[in-house]
Amino acid sequence: MENERKRRNVLALTGAAALLAVAVNFAASAVNAHLNNRKRKAVPGSNVRINLSASEILRLADRIVAKSKEVHDAVASVPLDKVTYANTILPLAELEAHQFPLVQSCAFPKLVSASEDICKASIEAERRIDAHVSRCSKREDVYRVVKAFAARGDWMNSEVKRFAQYLVQEFERNGLNLTSTKREELLRLNAQIDELSMRYIRNLNDDTTFLLFNETELVGLPPEFLKSLDKAENGNFKVVLRSHHVSPILELCKVGSTRKSVAVAYGRRCEVNLSVLEKLIQLRHKLARLLGYLNYAEYATDRRMANSSTKVFEFLEKISASLTESASKELTLLKELKRKEEGEFPFGVEDLPYYVKMIKEQQFDLDFGLVKQYFPITLVLSGIFKVCQDLFGLRFEQVVDADVWHQDVQLYSVFDLSSGEHMGYFYLDIYTRGGKYGHTCVVALQNGSSINSSRQIPVALLISQLQKEVDGNPGLMRFSEVVNLFHEFGHVVHHICNRAPFARFSGLRLDPDFVEIPSLLLENWCYESSSLKLISGFHQDITKPIDDETCKSLKRWRCSFSALKLKQEILYCLFDQIIHSNENVDMIGLFNHLHSKIMLGLPMLEGTNPASCFPRTVIGYEATCYSRIWSEVFAVDIFTTKFRDNLFNQNAGMHFRNTVLAPGGAKDPLEMLSDFLGREPSIQAFVDSKIY
Repeated sequence: MENERKRRNVLALTGAAALLAVAVNFAASAVNAHLNNRKRKAVPGSNVRINLSASEILRLADRIVAKSKEVHDAVASVPLDKVTYANTILPLAELEAHQFPLVQSCAFPKLVSASEDICKASIEAERRIDAHVSRCSKREDVYRVVKAFAARGDWMNSEVKRFAQYLVQEFERNGLNLTSTKREELLRLNAQIDELSMRYIRNLNDDTTFLLFNETELVGLPPEFLKSLDKAENGNFKVVLRSHHVSPILELCKVGSTRKSVAVAYGRRCEVNLSVLEKLIQLRHKLARLLGYLNYAEYATDRRMANSSTKVFEFLEKISASLTESASKELTLLKELKRKEEGEFPFGVEDLPYYVKMIKEQQFDLDFGLVKQYFPITLVLSGIFKVCQDLFGLRFEQVVDADVWHQDVQLYSVFDLSSGEHMGYFYLDIYTRGGKYGHTCVVALQNGSSINSSRQIPVALLISQLQKEVDGNPGLMRFSEVVNLFHEFGHVVHHICNRAPFARFSGLRLDPDFVEIPSLLLENWCYESSSLKLISGFHQDITKPIDDETCKSLKRWRCSFSALKLKQEILYCLFDQIIHSNENVDMIGLFNHLHSKIMLGLPMLEGTNPASCFPRTVIGYEATCYSRIWSEVFAVDIFTTKFRDNLFNQNAGMHFRNTVLAPGGAKDPLEMLSDFLGREPSIQAFVDSKIY
């Protein structure tokens, strides 16, 4: 038994010496994984297929479709007076649980593979599977059988009831409770909505507008940025109207006229998109009414935590009003600073990024280049594991010689610290590599489920693009990358701790208003001294953590001058909610009105039309732009109430794991949060965090 413990890479250590040991352990594991040529081991309990060839991906996709059709045909053949859980709900639930990891085996290679053939096959496989899923969601014969079961009210338990009702609602949101004529109209509307949405995005992507500036007009921009710009024949620099050019200029350029020129041009892009958005909103309202909703905002919020457009309006207006005093103080200070720097030029919304950055640098002596020296990747990872171990009672063990798709990828098992129960796996693919997805994200590869006394464990994948150790110099993380990694690891923990019986309610397929709350909660451990010291150590001597003064500065820096920025985000959220709640809205007039009202009298930039370049309201967040703020507000409430005064309170952590993380989508999110807090969630803690 002692030898077995020694063989394990168990990350269940405490103290500074333990962190040093863990960091060495990580480095040794990486070397061993690279050098070891032993046969790769299978992963017990995981049905995820690794390292499929292009032809294998396509064959698997076809088998998935064929099996799914077989099961749906069988359910559809059940006589309506003979429906039972065993012949209706169970086959669909088992199909989803068994096929999800196979579907993901086809889909995730496009995110991690450098092979063009494999990426093409992955995209094609996903297209075939998506087309089949779309056909299944419109099968009237299956809908009739499922609805017959739901109508009986013969529930085995609340989870079965929720699952059956969810299936019925899914079918009905696809129009299967409508007449055939109305169903055809719904199909036409969806096709037109898709076409207009893609046209809006295509117009933005195809825009090649650029501005020309000489070096004097770009004073304040770092030399490496200027070197990255193309030049015109006259030697002037080309600034394209893309965020990677616009953001640095608005934050760093000392020339006010340049900032304004760029902001105005950026805000008047693609004016043709205004008419596209107007048509799109009209079609969305038609679709919503066809499905029995008053407007599209009611349709979009119906199955979310917010539940109604009215509640969203109340929420946004309350938050905005509570920020007014703090935002006014911020604006006064910013105007003063501009007067000192540039004289009696009026302060405009285009000045916000530049002067907020300047005043934060003046108030906080933070050198983020130096801060980065305290965050070696391996130490941050071991610190994250330690935080999650102490909070949520988890133990992490690296799986040596697991089958992976690249030598840098690591696989970990997760166990319950107390019982030793194997809870799931996660892959870490965090180092930069050509051909890989360029952002940090978590992908659910296998959802947990418990059907017919058979438990399927969850499997997750965390992707990032961090710089690996080079020439003996450890890979270091910018502080923003540390926060981002904590956030995404929150999704991994949520996925692994989920105990929902049905795969449909497992993984990350949860209410979008709720799914970000646990991850946003975990970000708080990046700003508290005791946890910061746990995840930090100077790269040349990791026993020396980040100092107390820097910890305090990082915490103050987080919330300083955030009220105005948040009000600006609320402005866009309100615009999104209003256009999806009303018809025939004058979008330019509405934006002008909201801008002046929300932004404390700051006028909208003359000649700009934000509605023509607001992709979030077109694809992905239509009528739901509020969701990020919603999640953040309730994450702050949880942290302030349960963890702020006792950061490593495992009683609270385990209560959160069992009450909030474990049920997944099988329980109402508001009910889960209320059970955990002992009351309904409140905005007050969030408001208090913004008061100076």
